[in-house]
Amino acid sequence: MGHIPGLELFEIDDAVDRALAEDLASGDPTTDSLIPPGRKGRALVVAKGEGILAGGDVAVAVWRRLDPAMRIVSILPDGSKLRPAEVIAEIEGDAAAILKGERTAINFLQHLSGVATETSRFVRAVEGLPARIVDTRKTVPGLRALQKYAVRVGGGSNHRRSLGDGVLIKDNHIAALGAEGAGLGEAVRRAKARHTLRIEIEVETMAQVSEALEAGADILLLDNMTVAEMAEAVALVDGRAVTEASGNISLENVREVASTGVDLISIGRLTHSPRALDISLDLVG
Repeated sequence: MGHIPGLELFEIDDAVDRALAEDLASGDPTTDSLIPPGRKGRALVVAKGEGILAGGDVAVAVWRRLDPAMRIVSILPDGSKLRPAEVIAEIEGDAAAILKGERTAINFLQHLSGVATETSRFVRAVEGLPARIVDTRKTVPGLRALQKYAVRVGGGSNHRRSLGDGVLIKDNHIAALGAEGAGLGEAVRRAKARHTLRIEIEVETMAQVSEALEAGADILLLDNMTVAEMAEAVALVDGRAVTEASGNISLENVREVASTGVDLISIGRLTHSPRALDISLDLVG
């Protein structure tokens, strides 16, 4: 397999290096005591639940770091729809390397597939409507690149990857400016005076929507608004800015939110608390 599209090889290598150092810094006395050097093995990676696969290349990188000659007999591509008992991959190589990399490789697969699966649920829930499901920066420290990749695998889109990717003025920024008597509109004007980046600002009321539009904001983050308030805000904006719904979004209400006409729906739970997809490894030879 090639590297993950949209994910640099160094990002995979960095994540794998840190994960293996975490698990193998003091070696593996169990495997070293029981498995003779040079013994070959074959293993199957098996799905135990339904979901969307993500992280196959990361898992492969784990095993090949421990055994460069590891043979990947077969592997499903990321984005595959998994069913219980479906074989995700078959690998052959040094038996000790397979076992030493088992937990690290499966951890990556379970977590990233969980992110992709959770994202796909939200994407399916708004199918047919123009709103896009996007992630946030509420990611596991050190895994942002991999998690945001998994969001794409699940059919979602990425918001800012880092603070440098755009201006997003939030309530605490505005509160900090309040000490000098500056308000929301002044915050937008200051940002526009210093940057060519698009300016996004968090708004909570119709008055703030109007103020942000007048100041020239490019994106309005409709924070914790009711569905009725979001619909009113979208009508007021009338295409003059991108609208983003955020806060208290669930599978139960996401389609209703999308029906208001918002352009983006950002959901932190895609990356900060997805349920891991159940995946196991079975040594079969």
